[in-house]
Amino acid sequence: MPNILIIEDDVAFCKVLEKFLAKNGHEVSTSFSAAEAKRKIADNVFDLIITDLRLPNYDGLDLLSEIKRDFPDTPVVLMTGYAEINTAVKAMKKGAFDYISKPFNPDEVLIIISKALKEVKESPVEKQSLVKAIKSPTPVDTQERFVAGASAASRKLNQYIDLVGPTDMSVLIIGESGTGKEVVAKAIHNKSVRKDCDFIAVDCGAIPKEIAASEFFGHVKGSFTGAVNDKIGHFEAANGGTIFLDEVGNLTYENQIQLLRALQERRIKRIGSSKEIKVDIRLITATNEDLQAAVRKGDFREDLYHRLNEFSINVPSLSERKDDLMLFADHFLDLANRQLGKNVLGFSPEVTAAFENYSWPGNIRELQNVIKRATLLTTSEHIEKDALPREIFEPENQRMDYGFFKNENEKEMILSALRETNNNKSKAAELLKMNRKTLYNKLKLYKINL
Repeated sequence: MPNILIIEDDVAFCKVLEKFLAKNGHEVSTSFSAAEAKRKIADNVFDLIITDLRLPNYDGLDLLSEIKRDFPDTPVVLMTGYAEINTAVKAMKKGAFDYISKPFNPDEVLIIISKALKEVKESPVEKQSLVKAIKSPTPVDTQERFVAGASAASRKLNQYIDLVGPTDMSVLIIGESGTGKEVVAKAIHNKSVRKDCDFIAVDCGAIPKEIAASEFFGHVKGSFTGAVNDKIGHFEAANGGTIFLDEVGNLTYENQIQLLRALQERRIKRIGSSKEIKVDIRLITATNEDLQAAVRKGDFREDLYHRLNEFSINVPSLSERKDDLMLFADHFLDLANRQLGKNVLGFSPEVTAAFENYSWPGNIRELQNVIKRATLLTTSEHIEKDALPREIFEPENQRMDYGFFKNENEKEMILSALRETNNNKSKAAELLKMNRKTLYNKLKLYKINL
């Protein structure tokens, strides 16, 4: 039976929580002060510690640091009645497993405890392998990973991922460009029974319509001009695992029919072959467009839309989870250090303030790019102002914010950006705070010919 220590100075609340956890199969000890808790921790082995941040004559963050220093493998969950997200971020940086605020949602508490205890059950060999994997400069070590934020928007996103991940439902991920939709898709895959099989990501916006069928389903040698070898398509490559179709709204009507048929029959044929291949895949798709509007206009098949949208997840923009900003920033700094072989420790107070005041129209992708560039330029221990792009420090009213223009004048803004960059699409896309693929789609949408 898991042994849990509760550190809480509110005796009545502590007893209620103790009874609740005991009723749900846990052995529970209680302490009403930090001093008492430290004595119990020294004399006993606990699988999990739940502590209040506001303790009499003691700072909860200091207690957290002491516990993690002496017992690094013991997960600590913090709780407070003040719901201070900034404090939650600091707590996570100091090693807290998670953060919950009063009044509690009982189901949420049990979920968090279950996750924490699952971590405890890892064998020493598994933990050693995990530490080795984190420290080794392998390709996995330098890849972007899902970061669970502490804001309300992030918590809701995390809840949906936990809910739908273990199922085999098709998921439609909706969000602005740069919000991390592929990272969310990978997180869903990693929560599923297919996590040990392949996760195949396909950018539908980058596939010419003429070869889309070949990319999806493969072809045999000689089936068309240029088919010099047999080719396995993405669906066959993802067999047993998950296929992620990004920007699915860019598929032509013909490609939509082909995709719908493959999803209905779970069978495909390589181009030029009469042999049917059975595929067992989970489908996750993503879009930054309004597919329902596309359905109403007749640009997207309604039957395919419903096939893709068994469950939908909205990924919030960075402006909707500003409380997570520095949590993401620290993650991307760590990632950039490993990718570039650097050892930058953090951000100057001036840079932190600028980050918090900036609107981040390019969302998480823009934040990651800014930090990677700044890490490369930085030769001291902290990223300073001179390592950041000028627009980060410009007041909102002194620059044109291309990230939030309305649809009705979007075409004019694109034309203006093209004029300003002498029709350089890469520079125009950067000015408009969008990627080149999105700009190409907009050019096509508004029939802008250069």
